[in-house]
Amino acid sequence: MPSRDILVLYYSRHGAVRQMAQLVARGIEQVPGVQARLRTVPRVSPVCEAVEAPVPQSGAPYVALADLEECIGLALGSPTRFGNMAAPLKHFLDETSGLWLRGALAGKPAAVFTSTGSLHGGQETTLLTMMLPLLHHGMVLLGLPYTEPDLMSTDAGGTPYGASHVAGPADDRPFTEAEHRLCMALGRRLAETAVKLAR
Repeated sequence: MPSRDILVLYYSRHGAVRQMAQLVARGIEQVPGVQARLRTVPRVSPVCEAVEAPVPQSGAPYVALADLEECIGLALGSPTRFGNMAAPLKHFLDETSGLWLRGALAGKPAAVFTSTGSLHGGQETTLLTMMLPLLHHGMVLLGLPYTEPDLMSTDAGGTPYGASHVAGPADDRPFTEAEHRLCMALGRRLAETAVKLAR
């Protein structure tokens, strides 16, 4: 039987995106027969000699290209960096041209999520720019529909482009109940769609 894993791939510097990834994974695993595969990426350094250990000290394992190929869907998460995804995640995606050449991800569903320091800190542009390489891979992009009541009432994170969280300037703002529910809703929607497309 083919894998029923959905890859939850993220980069998190201070922990907020990691918490979002865990919530998205919980939403995924609410769908029968599907499980989340949590993975992260190593930091990159402007110093060429600096390298990360081959295994992270804590948290999710580092992602491999095989994770993308084996899974039936992808949830991609990053903090905002000037309205764009963080360099470590972009660095990994830049190495996926072999998968692109084979069309290995074409037709698989994908969703994105992000965390920012402020309400207008680039949430939506980060989510949109994260979608671009996924579109090049031929993935089927999913957002959050306005049938999710929290999307209309949230005064924190939450966008139709994907789940988001406002972490605050010190990265210490707790998740609101709406942000929590929207992360799980995104994971659930991704898993439901992945199951339908994988038939």
